[in-house]
Amino acid sequence: MAGPDSTSESLDPEQIERMVDDALGAIAAAADSAQLKAVRQTHAADRSPLALANHSIGSMPKERRKDAGRLIGRARGRVNEALAARAAELEAAELAARLEAERVDVTLPVVEHPVGAEHPLTALINRMCDVFVAMGWEVVEGPELEAEWLNFDALNFTPDHPARFMSDTLFVDPPSGHTIMRTQTSPVQVRTLLDRALPVYVVSPGKVFRADEYDATHLPVFHQLEGLAVDRGITMGDLKGTLDHLAKAMFGDIRTRLRPHYFPFTEPSAEVDLECFVCHGSSVGDPERPCRACRSEGWIEWGGCGVVNPRVLVAAGIDPNVYSGFAFGMGVDRTVMFRNNAPDLRDFVEGDVRFSRSLVGGAR
Repeated sequence: MAGPDSTSESLDPEQIERMVDDALGAIAAAADSAQLKAVRQTHAADRSPLALANHSIGSMPKERRKDAGRLIGRARGRVNEALAARAAELEAAELAARLEAERVDVTLPVVEHPVGAEHPLTALINRMCDVFVAMGWEVVEGPELEAEWLNFDALNFTPDHPARFMSDTLFVDPPSGHTIMRTQTSPVQVRTLLDRALPVYVVSPGKVFRADEYDATHLPVFHQLEGLAVDRGITMGDLKGTLDHLAKAMFGDIRTRLRPHYFPFTEPSAEVDLECFVCHGSSVGDPERPCRACRSEGWIEWGGCGVVNPRVLVAAGIDPNVYSGFAFGMGVDRTVMFRNNAPDLRDFVEGDVRFSRSLVGGAR
């Protein structure tokens, strides 16, 4: 219904009442919130009949404006109250309908959504770190993008050492920038020696990178855990005792042995072997009882170790006549393989949660 003529001198109360009745009827007939919104636009917005009637008050004689304003105000108030009441009714009804539609019968059987699993590498790294934290050591980490000096020079690698060739190390362009993807976590140990006061007892787990093939026994990205102890009076015997303790924590009652080897950053150096945890050496020399785990050799190679080379201490500004230390490192991926008899390293990076579920119990 159109609003009153703006030139009129007064407003017809019957006309205003019809506007209110029209609005109240439309409000009552609104079946949902969308319809009520349309009713609000038609009967209560700025271009509604009552709003236009209110605008016309300005053209009336001054003495009549008060009564006209009171009349329009009461009318608009009735409409707004009706709108608010109907809105509350519709919202309650729609909420009840939605809750009914979404109601779940908890007595019915349901298919559970599968949950994730902690990766066995993460689980084992945490466990290995716990062993050292319990001994009072500290876990330290460092960047995976590393300076060539920290990865090689500070660790006594000569400029022509094969490990520095692009066939083994991943250099970041340009190679003249001497920045690489770290090939070991040993640079973290160098950073620790440069930044901290002695004594130092730290382990450094993390990813390392090599230009290796992607196959069942090699990955271009794998994980290491390395340890470093520098203090007064450190000997090879301290190293052997530490490795024995770690091996027993990881594999139970098992022996270790050290075989002479060479590493640029330790002198003397050794390879660490584990007594075969499958045959415990019983398969050696017995062709009728072969062992696939150790290939009937009785021992499984685990990692490398040695007494810290004095040149490494000097590079870190430490007097080798006062301090000595030992270092060791082993591949976490292969340790998980040893503990769980996992046949293929590629399973570790395929992202299949079934693989993690099958091994994580053994890695804890």
